[in-house]
Amino acid sequence: MFTNIDITPLSNAETPFYYYDLSLLQETLKKCANAANLYNFHVHYAMKANFNQRVLEKIQAIGFGADCVSGGEVSKALEVGFDKGKIVFAGVGKSDKEINGALDNDIFCFNVESVQELEVINELAGLKGKRARVAIRINPNVDAYTHHNITTGLDENKFGVNSWDLPACAETLKNSANLEFIGIHFHIGSQITNLDVYKNLCVRVNEFAVWFEERGFTVKVLNVGGGLGIDYHNPDHQIPDFEAYFKIFNDFLEKRPNQEVHFELGRALVGQCSSLISKVLYVKNGKKKNFIILDAGMTELMRPALYQAYHKIQNISKLTDLNEVKYDVVGPICESTDCFGKEVELPETFRGDLIALRSTGAYGEVMASHYNLRDEIRAVYS
Repeated sequence: MFTNIDITPLSNAETPFYYYDLSLLQETLKKCANAANLYNFHVHYAMKANFNQRVLEKIQAIGFGADCVSGGEVSKALEVGFDKGKIVFAGVGKSDKEINGALDNDIFCFNVESVQELEVINELAGLKGKRARVAIRINPNVDAYTHHNITTGLDENKFGVNSWDLPACAETLKNSANLEFIGIHFHIGSQITNLDVYKNLCVRVNEFAVWFEERGFTVKVLNVGGGLGIDYHNPDHQIPDFEAYFKIFNDFLEKRPNQEVHFELGRALVGQCSSLISKVLYVKNGKKKNFIILDAGMTELMRPALYQAYHKIQNISKLTDLNEVKYDVVGPICESTDCFGKEVELPETFRGDLIALRSTGAYGEVMASHYNLRDEIRAVYS
């Protein structure tokens, strides 16, 4: 991203800020759309990954739907212009206020995560004289082989309906006049790079679809979630292999005629289009450790502190300098966890150098906070 551009404009911008490569975003969206269209698959963008206005406008323009996990995200999707008929509302803890707002806007579907939630949506829809479309989010007990904090499809996770609760779900659906069952939904985790995991998911989707059909339900929609990962170690112009990803579902799902297959992709679409740009405030050289102290911290990029996540770190003021030193790269926040990387090999670094933390387009800007009364994070676009 930085080898072929003039960084002078970045040097003149007030740091820290998120730098967005909108042309890379556009190319990524087109490749995803083209690969999905080969099989008439439906893509909903997982808004929790990034809700930057410029980013959302480009995703809406490509024709994708929106996958929302809060009432605020539903409202934002409508505000940006996403088709309400392509908005799905997931989340294990939807409040009555959020459900009512989604009902008022006649969104496509609620992805329901418990028997009790079915009962609540049925009651609230009845009070409005409406019929809510619902899909049952099933916990398939499929291991995504990713970080334990971002796996969502095991029996031990809070998400979805476990298999032993499905009979109660089916009974509730049959007795709920204000619910329209349209399908089943799955999401097994995030940052999945082993595509074989999705073959295992397909097997479980097929089994649960048959389970509902045997009980008299028509399964119109198979929503297989998302979770496709990106390459954090090699971020330069890396676009996920969407063709290979979608082909797995085409090959292994036992799709019925007129049945739709839906996806909820986030990180794979936006992860590589942004970097966090920060300036070196101080360099502290010691006997055991050398520290680079940045003006960005965990308030601007939470993932390393929260997940011990890796982001490639570059000194973009010294891209051609090969004289490397090992540094712990840290921020200014009064927390010991405010660290972006340990023993990072970088060119010899000085106060005022610009540092790029790469692959921050997903779960970067959206997780920023005002802890320590930090200023709101800014964005710069190319």
